[in-house]
Amino acid sequence: MKRITRNLTLAAAMIAVIFAMSGCMVGKFMCNYALLPEEHGNDIEGDRVKVEERYPGIIAWYDALRSDGTYRDGTLEGEGGCKLYYEYVTASDPANAQGTAVVVHGYTDNHICFLNLVRMYRDSLNYNVLVPDLHHHGYSEGDAVQMGWLDRLDAIRFIEKAHEIFGDDFLVMHGVSMGGATTMMTSGEDLPEYVRAFVEDCGYSSVWNQYKYNLKQMFHLPSWPVLNSASIVCRRRYGWDFKQASSMDQLAKCERPMLFIHGDNDDFVPTSHVYMNYDAKVKGYKEIWLAPGSAHAMAYKDHPAEYTAHVRSFLAKVRELGL
Repeated sequence: MKRITRNLTLAAAMIAVIFAMSGCMVGKFMCNYALLPEEHGNDIEGDRVKVEERYPGIIAWYDALRSDGTYRDGTLEGEGGCKLYYEYVTASDPANAQGTAVVVHGYTDNHICFLNLVRMYRDSLNYNVLVPDLHHHGYSEGDAVQMGWLDRLDAIRFIEKAHEIFGDDFLVMHGVSMGGATTMMTSGEDLPEYVRAFVEDCGYSSVWNQYKYNLKQMFHLPSWPVLNSASIVCRRRYGWDFKQASSMDQLAKCERPMLFIHGDNDDFVPTSHVYMNYDAKVKGYKEIWLAPGSAHAMAYKDHPAEYTAHVRSFLAKVRELGL
């Protein structure tokens, strides 16, 4: 009986070791797959084609402003000393500009991918606009995608650069998908007074929650031990873990106004995330708009007039009421 017990114990230990080693290997794969994608906003020409297909004429609009010097670019030093790229454009009527918008792209995107929002802010709302390439995206340096968490520190640098360029006392940060998460994560930091409002579009509630959903949806895998292992790998490599990177935790500290936007047919960042995010913001003014029938990051494409109206109304309310 003792021999049987000892053998069973050894067998269980061996199984546990094998399972742990397998989880570690899958965790490394998961971390690489998520944070080191082959395409990470580096196909600028390909994205120009995609954006033009979605919004015909927008590349001609962009190129014309680039050609006459209205649309410019620059670089700054980001977290860890990386060189980060950004572009900026003055309001359509600079003398009467309403403020400045910092528009933040999503996962594996770049400064080209949300020209629709740049044009909305510039031409429809008369805002100056700065749009960055986040760490490891587009023309920016960086060793891996940071999923908004370390990006929030770079976002503060971009905010300060926008203020340096335009000098406005009314700045709104607007992000989509991972950019939405970056916006929410930034909102919980100690920010200059001229940062007056935030607009987040289809951002996830936390990196952990998003990856847990992706694991089940795409790979039919449980979160344990894969996600736990991947999170440990991420902490060792990049200094942060998946649970730490929480939009909800940052929103709990945010006292400035925020507009939450989400498609009610989003099956990539499930619509349930916007309710978790909205509820997590317990201080200050907030609004929420669900875009009818819209999939992930498609709210503006499906409802451009309504989208613009919601943003315009929200920002006017923030300004007029001094929220």
